[in-house]
Amino acid sequence: MSNQTISTSQNDFILQVSGLSKLFGGLKAVNNFDLTLKSHSLTGLIGPNGAGKTTVFNMITGIYAPTAGEIIFQGQNIVGLEPHEINQMGIARTFQNIRLFPNLTVLDNVRIAYHPHAGYSMADAILHNRHFLEKEKALTEQAQEFLAVFGLEDRQGEIAKNLPYGEQRRLEIARALAAEPQLLLLDEPAAGMNPAETVELMDLIHFIRERFNLTILLIEHQMRVVMGICETITVMDFGEVIARGTPREIQSDPRVIEAYLGPGASALSEKFRRKKTQ
Repeated sequence: MSNQTISTSQNDFILQVSGLSKLFGGLKAVNNFDLTLKSHSLTGLIGPNGAGKTTVFNMITGIYAPTAGEIIFQGQNIVGLEPHEINQMGIARTFQNIRLFPNLTVLDNVRIAYHPHAGYSMADAILHNRHFLEKEKALTEQAQEFLAVFGLEDRQGEIAKNLPYGEQRRLEIARALAAEPQLLLLDEPAAGMNPAETVELMDLIHFIRERFNLTILLIEHQMRVVMGICETITVMDFGEVIARGTPREIQSDPRVIEAYLGPGASALSEKFRRKKTQ
């Protein structure tokens, strides 16, 4: 389907994914995946390792081309667009493995993300004229203000790879938000964090959603994070959606229990629950 505007008057969905599939040779990594995200929602995408979650993220952000299906963002089909085009439309992401510019400063990591909004031409940059210098100064000030929001203003001159792990995660999220997205995809943001850092991350995710009026979709293996902050959760297993609901509904869904713990686990879980209530 060509990129075209599609009416969304019937709902308030910022993202509508339907029939999304991805084949790698003979392996069906994702099969007929559907997802709708309401504006300002905070949604979790969970499932065992290899369930296809990151493949879904990679298709939404243009890293992988879907084998089939549609991805409608703010009324436009974005299938076939390049990653940078999708980013400029308003979708940003982080990665499971932190992808900063490790040898650049904290400030420069954010400045780079702001450059699409710099407001000067290539000729201005080559000539280093007054317009270029004024825009660069404004860009630096904007990046510094942004770092202050994330509590990183005192770290702006440090090399990114020298930051503690939790602060590197915050910097990665800050850099993603510097692209001024409406939809933020977080791929295992709590990976490698200690309990204190995890609590700070949960607070940060709530904060940035309100501060920047974001819609957030996150992949996460730490159930404390997923159950603690997500309003709705979609569960995948072997490339397909097996459950969808609130955290309370997902916790007790037998298909989810068996996906994580194996066949028969839901029956054992129910038996244990009944024993506890007796």
